[in-house]
Amino acid sequence: MPMFQPSRRDGVVVAGFDGSGDGQVLDLDTAVKDGVLGGVVGGGVIGGAVGEKLDLKKMIEELDLPEIPSVFICPISLEPMQDPVTLCTGQTYERSNILKWFNLGHYTCPTTMQELWDDSITPNRTLYHLIYTWFSQKFSLMKKRSVDVQGRVSELLETLKKAKGQARIQALKELKRVVLAHATARKTTVDEGGVSVISSLLGPFTSHAVGSEAIGILVNLELDSESKTNLMQPTKISLMVDMLNEGSVETKINCTRLMEKFMEEKEFRSESICSHRLLVGLMRLVKDKRYSNGILPGLSFLRSICLHKEVGSLIVSIGAISQLVELLPALEPDCLELALIILDTLSSLPEGKLALKDCANTIPNMVRLLMRVSESCTQYALSILWCVCKLAPEECSSVAVEAGLAAKLLLVIQSGCNPVLKQRSAELLKLCSLNYTDTIFISKCKLTRTIQ
Repeated sequence: MPMFQPSRRDGVVVAGFDGSGDGQVLDLDTAVKDGVLGGVVGGGVIGGAVGEKLDLKKMIEELDLPEIPSVFICPISLEPMQDPVTLCTGQTYERSNILKWFNLGHYTCPTTMQELWDDSITPNRTLYHLIYTWFSQKFSLMKKRSVDVQGRVSELLETLKKAKGQARIQALKELKRVVLAHATARKTTVDEGGVSVISSLLGPFTSHAVGSEAIGILVNLELDSESKTNLMQPTKISLMVDMLNEGSVETKINCTRLMEKFMEEKEFRSESICSHRLLVGLMRLVKDKRYSNGILPGLSFLRSICLHKEVGSLIVSIGAISQLVELLPALEPDCLELALIILDTLSSLPEGKLALKDCANTIPNMVRLLMRVSESCTQYALSILWCVCKLAPEECSSVAVEAGLAAKLLLVIQSGCNPVLKQRSAELLKLCSLNYTDTIFISKCKLTRTIQ
């Protein structure tokens, strides 16, 4: 049987046993020149004085890189190796992983499945140095960039305190780019009082050019209670509402996400967002078919604010219920569930119940959703159907049965879902049967077109 034996103590085995007895062994220079290390900068790999030895495990965890040279990856854990050892087959593994393999009673090479003629493991020091050097250089570069980013953020914040007009807009644009790209920039902006500086730019006379960039920064920062309270001032909210109606889709989404953050605060007052103009802008964002990325944040904010009774009544008054019902068939599951939660919440209001009953597609759309998407969607749809059918039993029950509700309710009852859902389905089935003779109602329960 041909055996693969690494022939160079200074080499790194990058290709394992292939049955031919040939393996590829790279020295340090070849590894760099041939791109095995992809991304190592500088002429030498290990050259240069190191003042303080960095911990390899810490570097790997902090860098969390999406792409790492495959030669550094342990074939068992698929994680970067910190203590690589090589078997007699020429394959290299993380020491702890191969020892666990042996402890499980395996005396084979995990990659080639060959029986081992020698169970000793040899530290692959050259590969360790390659791994260490590659990560240390990446780590040093990250730290250098971090320092550079901190310095640039400080400069931009100082500029914003003094700059006017186009210079202010350019500083905000650059700060937004840096904040979006670096966690260090976000932390530095907060630590150096940037939230207060940027918030001070928002007011009744702020241009949308300045406002959109400022809000694009603030929505990506960790805001404390004081900062949120400051941003909830009527003049600042008014500016956000204006931009929600007139800004770009990115600005609309940022305004929506920022205002939703305010609702986490104990100091939040629903009257600050109880605005006809705000709700109209929010519904426009949700309904805009050109930009589907605005639907989820729009529905998320709408769900949060509809819990406040006075706002809920206003949502109903602008015709949001019929608009949401019409949107249901085209929504993705995550958006669909949010829309159903909103409709279910609004159904607790007298005007909400009436609006649901008066919408022609409420019953057909809810019936279609039963047992279609998820148990939670079935729960909300069932709750809405119960609400509508209880409000006008004779009128709505017959419409629901003709839409195939009876057959769908039987499916719910016979499924393995929540007992509460089964009970509600049984009650709704009984309510729907009151307008029919037994024979006719049984015929309505057949699973024909309703399961399509």
